Amino acid sequence: MSLPTFSRRRFLQASAALGATPLLSRVGPARAADLTVGFIYVGPRDDFGYNQSHAEAAAALKEMAGLTIIEEENVAESDVVAKTMESMIQLDGAGLLFPTSFGYYKPFVLAAAEANPDVQFRHCGGLWSDTDPKNAGSYFGYIGQAQYLSGIVAAHQTKSKKLGFVAAKPIPQVLLNVNSFALGARSVDPEITVQVIFTGDWSMPVKEAEAVNALVDQGIDVITCHVDGPKVLVQTAAGRGCFVTGYHTSQAALAPDHYLTGAEWNWASIYKTFIDAAQAGTPLPNFVRGGLEQGFVKTSPYGAMVGEAARQQADAVKAEMMKGGFSVIKGPLKDNKGVEKVAAGSAFIETAIELESMDYLVEGVVGSTA
Repeated sequence: MSLPTFSRRRFLQASAALGATPLLSRVGPARAADLTVGFIYVGPRDDFGYNQSHAEAAAALKEMAGLTIIEEENVAESDVVAKTMESMIQLDGAGLLFPTSFGYYKPFVLAAAEANPDVQFRHCGGLWSDTDPKNAGSYFGYIGQAQYLSGIVAAHQTKSKKLGFVAAKPIPQVLLNVNSFALGARSVDPEITVQVIFTGDWSMPVKEAEAVNALVDQGIDVITCHVDGPKVLVQTAAGRGCFVTGYHTSQAALAPDHYLTGAEWNWASIYKTFIDAAQAGTPLPNFVRGGLEQGFVKTSPYGAMVGEAARQQADAVKAEMMKGGFSVIKGPLKDNKGVEKVAAGSAFIETAIELESMDYLVEGVVGSTA
């Protein structure tokens, strides 16, 4: 049984104060044949969002033979995560860690991997490179595909031709989701616009609710998001009579009369791949990506209010995506400042690494990355 979060952190603080094991040292118990795997979440495990999607995957793995799962929630993107990782290694004997939040990777995961070469670290969303420790790595899913499909459904639902997007931070993964949603909607009707509001952090329920109200006040009638816990956002939108498309997990239960569909993660298949390799003693891949075709992402079932035309168009595009090599980002494409980003005849399929350094919003998106 793993020790409580507070005890782990207090143990390490006390050890450091006594001049014992320094933070991020290699010291730890001898590894048994069985594998202990640690999951670290930046927020609560029941947030109806990002952290819950990982926690649900961890729960699905608990019946695997020879596997012990330990978890810590509400771990900040600071030296707190460094202490959490080291406590899992020293006190629980973890041999594989999954720190799941974007801000954990640099410098915290990389430093921990350097200091603990006998432990494997796989981080969600980071960009592992050949210069990074070989016992580290990253994984992510092409969830922009599902956001594109959500955009198609939203476009069929809107009457105002104005959609809204509440997002945390203008990092590449978020910008790709905003752009994918907008491009999906504008593939149905190029007159549609998407207003984006950035709240500044992953979990800001008050700001998220304020953003929803501001969008609805502008006549926006369908809203989606990229924040960690969409619960407050979804409930606020539904309370204003606004339709929503969800993110991370399904929020249909929160707004059954207003939930159209959503872009969901399916992390369990990714985690099982890493765990199988670790238990077999074979090398773990350092850079893993996949989309709908690989089962890394999925879409929420359509709500009863979604019409047949929307279903048929989204299903047809999804079938093309399932074949692999689909390009959401393709030319001719300009950003929302009028600058050409992709020339006519050029395209970036979902596996293109360039998409993971995206720094612009496409034409039709109202907002700024600054």
